Amino acid sequence: MKESELRPAYYAARPGRWGDWWTILHAPYTAWHLSYVVIGAALAPTLDATRLLATLGAFFLAVGVSAHALDELHGRPLGTSIPRAGLALAAGLGLLGAVALGVVGVAEVGAGLVPFILVGAFLVLAYDLELLGGRVHTDVGFAAAWGAFPVLTAYYAQAERLDLAAALAAVGAFALSYAQRSLSTPARLLRRRALQAEAAVTLRDGTVLTLGAQDLLRPLERALRALCWSTLAVAAALAVSRLP
Repeated sequence: MKESELRPAYYAARPGRWGDWWTILHAPYTAWHLSYVVIGAALAPTLDATRLLATLGAFFLAVGVSAHALDELHGRPLGTSIPRAGLALAAGLGLLGAVALGVVGVAEVGAGLVPFILVGAFLVLAYDLELLGGRVHTDVGFAAAWGAFPVLTAYYAQAERLDLAAALAAVGAFALSYAQRSLSTPARLLRRRALQAEAAVTLRDGTVLTLGAQDLLRPLERALRALCWSTLAVAAALAVSRLP
């Protein structure tokens, strides 16, 4: 495949109505960040399956649907043909649905959940619309919003408090998401913006290796896939060990 013909993401589907919607869901990455919800919930002293499902639903709507629709609306990084009205509707309904689930959860969990709802809505809008001069739309902002925050929210939804276990898990999720961002940023550059990419590596014996876009992408995306699947596996193991 020519460098100019690279798909915008390794998981991108063929262009078309349903393919475009699948692509903007960023399915592997959405599942990855939902894993943090499972990890946070499973680390709590007690695990309620209904609360876990509600938290997963809220984060799927907020991140998987709303945030990704806003991201595509803001600059078309995936190059889909979804109408702007469709993206705006998905973003609005996704965020409203997430907030509604949170509001319903307040009756069960308590008023302490309200700050998490407000912060979550703010992060979706501030990150994807690059509000506040883009101060949230950074590697650190990404890791905090989509790594640490889901862990803390899910833990609180179960335990109705935060403690050292939640904080340590949030640090771990922050670091994993920071690594994700560090790998995905150059991968996106190669896939979405580069017309041509070539690097030459001269070995000590004088051999010169020439690397193209695919060669440069391969280790980045292998690492991303490995991190994604390993995080999913850890989340699944914790869920299986805690749920009856």
